[in-house]
Amino acid sequence: MGFTDFYLTFIQNFRDTSVAEVIAVITGLLSVWFAKKENILVYPVGIISVIIYVFLCYSAGLYADMGINAFYFIMSIYGWVVWTIKNKQSNKPRPISRMKYNETIIGIVITAVLAVCLYYLLTNFTDSSVPYLDSFTTAVFITGMYLMAIKKVENWIYWIIGDVVCVFLFAYKGLVLSGFQYLVFLILAIAGLIEWNVRLKNEKL
Repeated sequence: MGFTDFYLTFIQNFRDTSVAEVIAVITGLLSVWFAKKENILVYPVGIISVIIYVFLCYSAGLYADMGINAFYFIMSIYGWVVWTIKNKQSNKPRPISRMKYNETIIGIVITAVLAVCLYYLLTNFTDSSVPYLDSFTTAVFITGMYLMAIKKVENWIYWIIGDVVCVFLFAYKGLVLSGFQYLVFLILAIAGLIEWNVRLKNEKL
């Protein structure tokens, strides 16, 4: 596909953007903004977005991404609980922390294993048109979502990696507005990484 064909397809897909996708994008962006600010609203607002994306991804044949949004729903409930539980000694919510070396290695290994397993499932049991990217981004986002729930700074690194891929993946699949959303997600994730590092340093002072 040449640049002109891609541009014309992009414009047509943008015109065909549904109201549901608009709502999913807006609530998705708001949830990442709240996460950046370490605000508990990240979870209730995010739940609205993921429920809509379950249906959007199914319609687009992005089955792994559909599954991850169902997983996001579960992890949003979990994160909501974790972020609100206060430490018995300090009477404060869970603080931001950094992963230890062994935790980092385990996280990478688990992500790789997830990606391989998802690729096997997608290629053997679905008609996914982009199994490599679909399985990779899904594995990366699963790890990122869990790390966010337990307030690890490194969660933003996983989001950044996945967002870069999804900018092109969703645009290619015709979900143009969602592709743009992931571009904004990428910017917010970079800002979130910077802000959480600053917050962590301030907490240690």
